[in-house]
Amino acid sequence: MTPTQLRAFSAVVRLGSVKAAAAELGVTEAAVSLHVGHLRKELEDRLFARTGSGLAFTPGGLRLASRAGEMLGLQERTIREVGQAGTGKRLMRVAASSLFAEHAAPGLIELFVSRAADLDVELSVHNTGEFDSLLSTRTVDVAIGPKPRQLPETLVAKSFLNYQIIVVAGPRHPLARVQTRPTQLREQIWLLGPSAAGDDTVVRGMLRRYDVPEEHQRIFQSHAAALEETTHNKGISLALSFAVADDIANGRLVQISGPGVKGDGVWSTMTLPEHSLLPAAAELTRFISTPRATRAMLRGSGINIGRFRPSVYVTLWS
Repeated sequence: MTPTQLRAFSAVVRLGSVKAAAAELGVTEAAVSLHVGHLRKELEDRLFARTGSGLAFTPGGLRLASRAGEMLGLQERTIREVGQAGTGKRLMRVAASSLFAEHAAPGLIELFVSRAADLDVELSVHNTGEFDSLLSTRTVDVAIGPKPRQLPETLVAKSFLNYQIIVVAGPRHPLARVQTRPTQLREQIWLLGPSAAGDDTVVRGMLRRYDVPEEHQRIFQSHAAALEETTHNKGISLALSFAVADDIANGRLVQISGPGVKGDGVWSTMTLPEHSLLPAAAELTRFISTPRATRAMLRGSGINIGRFRPSVYVTLWS
């Protein structure tokens, strides 16, 4: 069983056809079929069959499908770690929900990396529904955000911080200083960050609560951009309470009053079982619940940037 064979089979599983797999891998359909044929012969299992409605997998094929991604991810990680060994650097990959990545991750990672000069961190943003596959295939080492409603038993989740979403407006917005009604909120233009287009249960739940029509939603590439537009009285927005505390205190934003204008959520870390973790990932899951980490997430790390520049690579819109 070779990585090339597993890669071909994994592509067939993911894309649903040999033709699509061949196109993605840049090889012929015959080559993909040959790789799958070798796997069938070695494992003595047909793996899948073509039907009128697509591919039908055998129980063995389904089991191989779940293992193939993990094995390929482990191979990739091993190659990277061997290469890093020569430079004395380690890499930890973190997936995060958009709200956490934008507002809490910078302070946390800055402080965490300051404790280990040989550690680089790669941060990418994903919907929470992707956390399972990212972790099981070892594409990332830690996932951080709201815990998905259905978390496989193969993953470990640890809650570490409560957060609150509030409704805000600019100081001259008509609703800025009045007791609002649900019908008034429904009729407003909502200026929103990417969490509104993802699967953040608190943000989506508040939009559903007011039955905000899609034509009233303006979704920006970052929550900061949405809030900046909000300060100019162009609509109302949803924001993390701690992220806008200073703007509310200095009058750039006003917290909207009324029924249901707050939503509570919990951030969690999600990982593979501890025996499968990188040492740095295990340490992060312990460190993230400490008072120092909490302060860093809420207020920044306090690290003097003039003397310390962390090795953090951020991919915000993956």
